[in-house]
Parts: sequence; C-alpha cells; structure tokens
Amino acid sequence: MSADPLAVHQTPIPGLLLVSLPLHGDERGWFKENWERTKMTAAGVPDFGPVQQNISYNEQVGTTRGIHAEPWDKWISVATGRVFGAWVDLRDGPSFGTVFTAEIGPSRAVFVPRGVGNAYQTLEPGTAYSYLVNDHWSASAEYVFLNLADETAAIAWPIPLSRAVMSGKDRAHPRLRDVIPVAPRKVLVIGANGQLGIALRRVLGDRRVEYASHEDLDLGADLSSARPWRDYDTVVNAAAFTAVDAAESPHGRATAWRVNAEGAAALARVAADHALTLVHVSTDYVFDGTFDGEYPEDHALTPLGVYGQTKAAGDIAVAAAPRHYIVRTSWVIGAGRNFLRTMHDLAARGASPSVVDDQRGRLTFADDLARAIAHLLESHAPYGVYNVTGAGEPMTWAEVARVVFAAAGQDPDRVAPVSTEEYSASAASPTAPRPRNSVLALDRIRGVGFDPPDHRESLAAYLSAELPRWRAAAG
Repeated sequence: MSADPLAVHQTPIPGLLLVSLPLHGDERGWFKENWERTKMTAAGVPDFGPVQQNISYNEQVGTTRGIHAEPWDKWISVATGRVFGAWVDLRDGPSFGTVFTAEIGPSRAVFVPRGVGNAYQTLEPGTAYSYLVNDHWSASAEYVFLNLADETAAIAWPIPLSRAVMSGKDRAHPRLRDVIPVAPRKVLVIGANGQLGIALRRVLGDRRVEYASHEDLDLGADLSSARPWRDYDTVVNAAAFTAVDAAESPHGRATAWRVNAEGAAALARVAADHALTLVHVSTDYVFDGTFDGEYPEDHALTPLGVYGQTKAAGDIAVAAAPRHYIVRTSWVIGAGRNFLRTMHDLAARGASPSVVDDQRGRLTFADDLARAIAHLLESHAPYGVYNVTGAGEPMTWAEVARVVFAAAGQDPDRVAPVSTEEYSASAASPTAPRPRNSVLALDRIRGVGFDPPDHRESLAAYLSAELPRWRAAAG
C-alpha cells in the first residue's frame, strides 16, 4: 500500500502531468483523496475547475478506448484495476505528435490538457476509472481523433490491438498525417471599435484573436450562450459606457449600470464558469480625487458620480472571477475624436478656450495601454489589479491644452485656466463630478516588467504624428 507523498511529474507532452497519489490502507482496504483542490494546486496541478465526473467500467481485459482529443481538460484516475494509458499531443505547435505512455492504477492520476489525445487499455478485469472534466459534455463539442494503430505514434500496446475490445469508430480514426491539429484557444476582445479596441487590434493582431463590437456582443444581453466559451481562454473587456456627463441623466444612468456594472458581472460569471482569464479596464473615476499622493491599487473605492460608481461596481464583480486582471487607467487618448484633437481644432479656428486647471493626472495613450495588457497576458503576471497610465510628472488639462496650442503654432496663453467649479457653472448642460487627483501609482505594473513611457514624451510624439493629418483634414 502506497503512502508516498503527493507528487507531480512532468512528461514530454507540455502540460500533461503524471501525479502520484498517496493510498492510505489497512485490513479493510484503502482510501485516497482523488481530487483535493488545495493540495493538488499547491503541488503544481492546474486549478482547472472540474464541473462533471464520468466513470468508465470495463469488464474485460484489453478494452481499449481512444485516441480522443477533447475540448476540455481532464483528470484521470483509477478506482479499481489497472489501465495502460497512451497520450499523443494533437495540438497545433512544436510538440504535435509527441507520445507518452504509462500504466496507471489507484496510486496514480493524470492531468490531460485540452487538445491532448488520450486512450486507455484495461489490464485487469473489472477495471473502473473516472475522469473529471471542466466543461459539460455537449453534442456540439468538437473532438480530434487519431487511429490507435497509427504507425507514426507507434504505441506499444500491452495487448495487441488485434485482440483488443474496441469500437468500430475507434478503429476507423485517421492517421497522424491526416489529423488537423487542435487550434489554441482564442482571445476575445469586447468593445473592438473603441479607442482601446482599435489599439488592441494593432498590438494583438488577428491570430487567435476575435474582435466583437457592441453590435456583435451586447453586454446587457444573456451572455451564458452568447459565444462558444470553451473556444476561448481570455476575454478582454474594453467596452464601457464612458459618457461621464450623460451618465447623470435618467437614461444614461440606466445604461451605465447595465453596461459597466451588470455587463461586467455577467462576464465575471462566464469567466468563472469556463475557467477564462478576464481582463477588465477600469478608471481613475472609481476614486474621489481627495487622496494626497498617487493612488495605489488597493486604495478604497470612493467614486463621486454615476460613471465612477458603475465602474467601481464592475471592478468588485470582476474581482470575484478567479483569473482576472483589472487594469485601472486614466485620461485615455486614442483613435477618433479626443481632447487633443478638440484643442487642435480650437487653436486652428483662433478660439481661446477655458480649460480646467485643478484636475491633475497623466495621459494614457491607447497603444501603450494595449501593450501593457498584452504584457500581462504574455508574462502570466499574477492576477489582480494593475494601474496603467503614462509615467512622469502629472499635468492639468489646461497644461495639456497649452502643449497642443504650442505644437499647432498658436499662442498657448490663449488657453484660459479655470477651476472645475467655474467650468461647470459656464457649461451649457450639467456636468458630472470629476476627481481632482487622478494620479495612479505605477509600482506594481513596473514590478512585473512593464515600464510605462513618460506621458509628456508620448504626447509630443503623438502630436508630431497626428498634426499633419489634422491640418490636412482642416483644409
């Protein structure tokens, strides 16, 4: 009877793990912990979130099943008897076709990642083995199959296949040369037509990435069956209702809560149910701006207006997803109409705008924000909240406007600095409260290897690239 400690062993197939399970026994028999989340994840088994258990019972020696690559992860263990297991990597990539075999009994288990073909041959009569999977079986699930007798895999079956008990389907599966490899799971970007969504297209490209606009995926609808979620491993939520002032109106308030809070909560449920990584973009508006210093990620949420309140509610919901990145940013500048373009057009028309001079922050250029998100995903940084803005000395909106005026060849002194109260009093319609201090601490994102560029330098580079196009558009 094995009482050896729990141990996880790597195999030649990436992600396929052979696990030694302690058996505790006496004259009555034995006991084992077949799946114990805390211990096994601490030992190195992925926290794959099983949702269904199946049991296979085989009366005869030589019963052989496979080779099947399924669209979910599996945890295989034996309750009684012994089986010979054979695994072939059928995923697209350099390890395609790699083979691993092992005998497993009650004191061994195997973690099989999605896309790895698996087959089992019973070595004792009355053998029963179980498997946990992290998705519910569906008739629409897409499998990839390999013939048990494939000459390239050349599996040394203990019981020759000519004497094995097999199904007709398993005998007819294709050879390795005819197998279409299992494609990696994809990334889904929601809010693909917004400033950040457009930047993510440039940074992430189209390989393994799908982009969904509001028309493609409505965050206010039922998301449980809105996509074949087993096909994705990551969802980036770049969608939001960002009309800060409109959010204070009755209609805007309802829309902001539906998209920013309820939509984020629905995505968090999907991410938890399907073991997805959820990237959610947050905002400095979750703070009231009264903090004396740079806001750290763990500062208490203190939103002022409806927009900030709905985004804070979304943050809380997303934090419940086991695999989440909340990327908190401020003063985003990207494609389309933005503050810099507006100031340029005012400068070109000879206007002298009044711009608030008591709100401080750092600009965040959408391409830099997209690169930070890509870095978090590619580096497998620890999950949690990360502030991402430009670096360097903060500015006020009036200071930013003066830089634009100067770059446009206009007198920056034409920008009249005003207080937030003065600006609100002169506005044609009611304005939402805004944080005076929007400066976010950047130590954590730097700690995982991403160094945000100085926002003043990024501003100069952005204006240098965009000004010729803006001038041409103005005629």
